[in-house]
Amino acid sequence: MTVADQSLRNSADAQKNPHIVTITVNGSPVSLPQGKYTGLQIKEAAIAQGADDIGIDFVLSVQHGNHYEVVGDTDTIEIHPNLDFLAVTGDDNS
Repeated sequence: MTVADQSLRNSADAQKNPHIVTITVNGSPVSLPQGKYTGLQIKEAAIAQGADDIGIDFVLSVQHGNHYEVVGDTDTIEIHPNLDFLAVTGDDNS
């Protein structure tokens, strides 16, 4: 079996049995299969799962230590358990 074949097999196995992780968006838990997501996909999942006070046009940020880093709609981020995201309106100057 080639490395490419093994990679495809591992990918197929992961899709059959995805590892679900829980992140937080605006204080609400959001569960997703572990993997890479765009900022837009994270906001869409949060909205679909009932996260409070979030719109598709909000600016998404992820917490790194004591600061937040903006995650654009087309930026990808690998999610893992306990990541904390904040989504605010684009005109929020806080």
